[in-house]
Amino acid sequence: MKPTYTLREWETLPHGDAEGCISPHMAGQLVALARTSPFAGQSGNGVLEDRRHALQARGVVGVLAAQDCTLEILPKIEVALGEVPERQNAAIRKRLVHMLSVALDLKVETGRITELDWQRETLLEILIRIFCEKLTEQLRRGIPRRYLGHDDDLPNLRGTLDVPRQFTRHAVNPGRLACRFDDLSEDIALNRIMKAAVSHLSKMSRSTTNQQRLRELTFLYADIEAVPAAALDWAEVVIDRTNRSWQDLFRMSQLFLRNQYQTTSGGKGQGTALLFEMSALFEEYVGRLVLRALARTEFHVTLQGGRLSCLTSVEDERAVFQTKPDILIRRAGEVTHVIDTKWKRISRRVDDPKQGVSQSDVYQMMAYAHLYKAPRLTLLYPHHEGLGGNDGIQAQFQITGQQTIIETASVDVANGKDLAARLRDALFFTTAE
Repeated sequence: MKPTYTLREWETLPHGDAEGCISPHMAGQLVALARTSPFAGQSGNGVLEDRRHALQARGVVGVLAAQDCTLEILPKIEVALGEVPERQNAAIRKRLVHMLSVALDLKVETGRITELDWQRETLLEILIRIFCEKLTEQLRRGIPRRYLGHDDDLPNLRGTLDVPRQFTRHAVNPGRLACRFDDLSEDIALNRIMKAAVSHLSKMSRSTTNQQRLRELTFLYADIEAVPAAALDWAEVVIDRTNRSWQDLFRMSQLFLRNQYQTTSGGKGQGTALLFEMSALFEEYVGRLVLRALARTEFHVTLQGGRLSCLTSVEDERAVFQTKPDILIRRAGEVTHVIDTKWKRISRRVDDPKQGVSQSDVYQMMAYAHLYKAPRLTLLYPHHEGLGGNDGIQAQFQITGQQTIIETASVDVANGKDLAARLRDALFFTTAE
């Protein structure tokens, strides 16, 4: 059984020969795999930093499955401090799966996963299990089919006669007819994507149970053409009322096979990785919660919109330094609120009037205030015990000489109960007045 190690963001795993350490050989495999990720950056340390005597996780979470070991990196979400580490990690996995389901707009049912499973399995195995269960359930209802057009030369007419081809190809051979017809087929783009996902996950999974599920699914897709992930025709898949029930599986396949919010990577013999940049995941998660919170109200929410530029070139009037606020809220066409998410920890200290907020973040919000004329701007951070009390607004400041308010607020991602409603009540009650 290959060993599995679990870290949280910014924690370290010592390497060496002592008990509790990872062997230098395995550490080297993990570092090499991490450096193949686009999140690694120019230094190569963006996912996992190889320090002198330890590996340090960074702001990227997920699973690195190297040749001889697996490393799981979990987000630094505060859960019940009295729990043992295994139970804490289980609770964090649950919250991370929830964040992914919201960010990717997935309906994920986790009721069949027991408390022991959450403790024993890594994030990757949990996601593979969810995918396998959803796919098996869908296939019980029948595999998708679609009519595909075919051209073939047959002894008897089928469909319609392709007259130009008949008289150019078979002018001297009237025994063959150039037919054009539609045939109901299972070998369609959606099924090829599902087969590619099953094949990919078979290489990633280390769980005996998941491997058995994947082998059964591989057998069910035996008649579907195997297409490499890079050659899949994603644009050919149209989700409509006839195949709406496959939407979640299609999105999960994108999660495993495409570089949208994460990356699956690995060179020859290095292994595979499923990674998520927490700042981007937190931004998308909060953005979708805000969309839910203000649905069916007078407010219109735009994610990653605005696109106004800070400067204009004097020479050619070309706009430069484009801005993209995480969340813009408008009422009657006017921007009323700008929210920017920050996956950072702020502190509430009597001796720190800045409350742990970085100067660069404040400058960014002042630029937004100038460009978008919003009366209220919020820097939204993850809540933690050091802030005390409940999540919501933590501090408010007024831009000198103006009425514009810049505030800091927090959201407790460890507590998913009524989170969209809590955001609405904490952040938008004053906006709606």
